[in-house]
Amino acid sequence: MLGYVAGLHQQATHPATWPFDYEWEDLGPGYVYGNAFGHWDVVHEILDVLPSYPEHALHQLLNDIKNQEPSGLLPGSIYMPGGLSKRDSITWNKNTQGHPPLWPLAVQEYVKVTHDSSVVRTFYTPLIRQIAWFENNRKAENEGFFYNDILLKKWESGVDEGIRFDEVAKGALACVDATSHVYALYQIAAQWARQLGLNADYYEKRTQELRSFIQTGLYVPADGMFYDSWAVKDAKLRNLPFESMWPLVTGAATKEQADRYIDTYLLNKSVFLTNHPIATVGRRDPKFELRMWRGPAWNSMAYWAARGCLNYGRKDAAKIILEKALDDSAKQFKRTGTIWEFYNPLGGKPEDLKRKPNTKYNTPCRDYLGHNPLIEMARLYDSVK
Repeated sequence: MLGYVAGLHQQATHPATWPFDYEWEDLGPGYVYGNAFGHWDVVHEILDVLPSYPEHALHQLLNDIKNQEPSGLLPGSIYMPGGLSKRDSITWNKNTQGHPPLWPLAVQEYVKVTHDSSVVRTFYTPLIRQIAWFENNRKAENEGFFYNDILLKKWESGVDEGIRFDEVAKGALACVDATSHVYALYQIAAQWARQLGLNADYYEKRTQELRSFIQTGLYVPADGMFYDSWAVKDAKLRNLPFESMWPLVTGAATKEQADRYIDTYLLNKSVFLTNHPIATVGRRDPKFELRMWRGPAWNSMAYWAARGCLNYGRKDAAKIILEKALDDSAKQFKRTGTIWEFYNPLGGKPEDLKRKPNTKYNTPCRDYLGHNPLIEMARLYDSVK
């Protein structure tokens, strides 16, 4: 299976062409919307190839920041000609739709793997500009940040048709995922500023403020669960979406909060620890269904969940999550000969899942790389002793 994934990376790599300065990697030859670059998908692909081809990984990071807007917006997906869509032009949203800003975490991994910290100077300014974009365009009322899912249903969070926005008033309300992601941006900006001999006071202050807000304003002690701000205030709006894990992934949770979350939810078979983890909606949640982002398992999210566990020394939990996800992926690969966009959390056939019932693409994509960092998952599993 891992050899097949490596082959998909090769198939997905194209020669340099506008708007990229370097060879670029699409989301996988089976993506139904054709050749595309970017979003959080490219971060998963970068992490997957990084130890084997660090130069290629660096090129994808440079391609990613190349088209940052003057406002600081980094585009979501850049749609290129070709692929299954047979598109003949290049298009992307340049003003209303960002995406989860995980790319600085990939830069951190690049430095860790290559020991080349000189790249920080290249990526520092794009990071600061993106923080400014979030502050100017996605600042929530009072504190925290939001994704425009709540305003425009553009699925900027990357979680198309996610359950959190089914019943919620529109407004600049703090989202647990967006707030956690921007928390990571502040944290990394402070680290890079110190490294470059620059003043890090503002970013350190904002890191502390957001950490406190996440630990108190987006957490319900009675449940041991992180929620969006509207669900904290109204118990009727509380569900079990996987986005609640992001405070652990970014290290914003306390050790006590993290341990409780891991034991109560991540390792609970009736919530996220399904046959193929992690379920994107807790198994016991009434909104759980076998439809894209409303229950099915995405390997990228199992990877982030495992990293969240490792942030708090929970190797036991990380190993269980990775092993179950890798095993079922291998089982389905043996049966179908392909890598699926997402998987049946109950261990059934991915082809039985629904994608988007209101479109002509209602089954998971085959040969999809963007959410399948399986090589990196196997490496991480092997590293957990």
